[in-house]
Amino acid sequence: MSEPWPLVGTRVVDLSSGLAGAYCTKLLADGGAVVVKIEDPDGDPLRRRSASGAAIPATEDGAFFRFLSTSKDSVIASATVDDDVELVSALLDDADVVVWANGTSIAEDARFAPAQLHRDRPGAVVVALSPFGLDGPWRDRPTTDFTRQALCGGHVQRGTPDRPPLLCGGDPGEWAAGTYGAIGALAALRRARLRGVGDLVDVAALDALMFSQPLFPVTWFQMAGVPFRPVRSSQLPNLHPTADGYVALQTTTGQQWLDFCTMIGRDDWHDDERLARGTYRTLHRPELEAVIEEWTSARTTAEIVELATLLRVPVAEVGNGATLPQFPHLVDGGWFAQNPAGFVQPSAPYRLGGGAEPRPFAPAPAVGRDTDRHRARRSRPRPLRASRSSQPHLASNSEMFVGGGGGADGGGVTLPLAGLRVVDLTAFWAGPIIGYACAVLGAEVVHVESTKRPDGIRLNTTRPLTEPQWWEWCPMFHGSNTNKLGLAIELDTERGRALFLDLVARSDVVLDNFSPRVLEQLGLDQDVLLARNPQLVVLRAPAYGITGPWRERLAYAPTIEAQAGLAWISGFTDRGPEPPSGVADAMGGAHATVALLLALEHRRRTGRGMYLECPMVGAALNLAAEQVVEHSAYGRLLERSGNRSATHVPQGVYRTADVDADGGQDRWVAVSVADDAQWRALCRVIERRDWADDPSLGTATGRRAVEDEVDGVLAAWCGSRPTGDIVESLSTAGVPAEPVVPAHEHDGLAQVRWRRLFEPVEHPVTGTADFIGAPFRLANGPHVHNRRHAPLLGEHNRDVLTRILGLADDDVDALEADGVVGDTVVGGVLH
Repeated sequence: MSEPWPLVGTRVVDLSSGLAGAYCTKLLADGGAVVVKIEDPDGDPLRRRSASGAAIPATEDGAFFRFLSTSKDSVIASATVDDDVELVSALLDDADVVVWANGTSIAEDARFAPAQLHRDRPGAVVVALSPFGLDGPWRDRPTTDFTRQALCGGHVQRGTPDRPPLLCGGDPGEWAAGTYGAIGALAALRRARLRGVGDLVDVAALDALMFSQPLFPVTWFQMAGVPFRPVRSSQLPNLHPTADGYVALQTTTGQQWLDFCTMIGRDDWHDDERLARGTYRTLHRPELEAVIEEWTSARTTAEIVELATLLRVPVAEVGNGATLPQFPHLVDGGWFAQNPAGFVQPSAPYRLGGGAEPRPFAPAPAVGRDTDRHRARRSRPRPLRASRSSQPHLASNSEMFVGGGGGADGGGVTLPLAGLRVVDLTAFWAGPIIGYACAVLGAEVVHVESTKRPDGIRLNTTRPLTEPQWWEWCPMFHGSNTNKLGLAIELDTERGRALFLDLVARSDVVLDNFSPRVLEQLGLDQDVLLARNPQLVVLRAPAYGITGPWRERLAYAPTIEAQAGLAWISGFTDRGPEPPSGVADAMGGAHATVALLLALEHRRRTGRGMYLECPMVGAALNLAAEQVVEHSAYGRLLERSGNRSATHVPQGVYRTADVDADGGQDRWVAVSVADDAQWRALCRVIERRDWADDPSLGTATGRRAVEDEVDGVLAAWCGSRPTGDIVESLSTAGVPAEPVVPAHEHDGLAQVRWRRLFEPVEHPVTGTADFIGAPFRLANGPHVHNRRHAPLLGEHNRDVLTRILGLADDDVDALEADGVVGDTVVGGVLH
């Protein structure tokens, strides 16, 4: 018989409105929590949302709302009705977690503001989701996901310089904020249950976007002296037309580029060392892209996928709302499920072992369905509930705080994962940021590499490979691995494998994101690890899962984004799909962190370890859920629309009168009109009284009919004004507008400085640089996220082997002499 869901007995009150709060509480509900959604009497506007414009009957809720709201309760309440306020207060008094976002009369009442909720209920965890955070100069600034994207720099990885900067479709910042809200909730909940102290978790959608789009561009610029991308451009190869559609190709390592050149028959490219660098390929994009697309257009997608897979070149089909539920690997792997309302939706983005299972999807509630039941429950005498600090639980030794190190920030605060030890076998970005989150939250994290095959992202170095310690100059490695210890050990040796298993026996978590065959070939799969330590949580996060026909496919963010549909809804209408280029990595790691925290809660309650499967594609499918839901429920295929929106009209990116100080790249501004009142305000600012007075333009539907004309006027108006003047005049009038900020400059934004999102870290080789912190702020700490530099290769070999494993210094000397451990890259580096 299965053990209960990880969050069984956990009570969540949802005071939010909108996508971020809905997704945060969905992740908690899927983990087994009882989620009570508080709504105004007319219901959450999400109930009417259809991105395809499908007509939703007045007596029904939209499919997207039903996807987000499975297994939840609905209670209607108004802040102006005393009995409603009493009901909500009683529900809050019983809550373990409260999720707040503006949008309902209750949430906007001062009695239920986040800080007040935290003061009134110090044992509960209050999660506040907002665009810019709970404080700072931009707290009340008008905004949309589109204008926040403009501030984050992700556009540098998409499109081409001959077009306006291209922002992502699908509201990536809302999904990111909701996911990081769930991480903050689960981390703080763990500390509340072990320490008896609640928390206020502050998650800003802007911070979440900055963390999940570009790969540490501020740090790169400070270390390299130049931007990561010199011009705005997607990677090459990228998404390309085929004889029957599109295919996504990616070459992250040097060997993958060489194999790609072999695949398309370009030995001259293979031999040209300049082309091994992505920046050089970007500067010569037109001629290279023409050759690539001549080759891809002459072959079917299936032919290219088969050949690329054989050569170990990352490749993917390009999915959309119609095709995704037809891929056998995804269907047979259980990554789709049927909503109780009858349409297809993504499953939970993880698989739990150890007797735990995600909660089955129960029907989403009609508005107010559970109000009377909760009123009746309030009117009955309630049994005395154990205090949060005294709830009975089982725990491993490390959870009793006699295990791993770390655990406190600079102020001596005991952190949520204090006492846990994590063995981090991951590489590149999606995997290491799982361990990064654990380290930020107080776990001792040991990042395991090899001198023969170091973490592959180290090869994205800012220094020539001929320089000493070139492998220490990768800003992406630094950003994903602060606070960790570094162990460089050869797992393909008998002694190295034995020592690794000794480390596993003394740890709580093992993380892995290699293709499945890697650990299997080393004899270190989940069965071996759990046999050595039954209390262990083994989290494996390959691209497509441990089983199925795609299990050995290599993948990075762009190919996963293509496969899962995220690329399909990003791009200009007259060009092919564009992968967001980063979201799938960051969100894959974030969803795996959610799953890990659920597994740790299950272990806290039961004392059992487990194997946990968290493929990147599972997370990406959830981020693209609206496409599958809309097509399954209404037969409508969502398409890319450039920078335009189906609901925010007008919306676009416009060139301003500014240029960079050196006379180089021009400057742009993003404008997004979210409602009719903002439209009227825009008309006043640009002095178009005739538009404001025209009733045919009073709705988004009416404005869409003349969108080309409106865009032309806005382009001319913005083109004659400085960026700062445009943003100031529109924002002051209540119209969302932001500059399109180069990725390496967003640390200079006023709100970012106010929130101290970037923290200086000194590195013994590269010096001091600024690093972005995790996009969740816990009032009870950590107060500093990046407390120690990322480890040098093998920097902590001796510490780990002596302090943790009990070896003598002479033993370590012998291991170094035999090449079992080391601190210098040896052999080839093209892996």
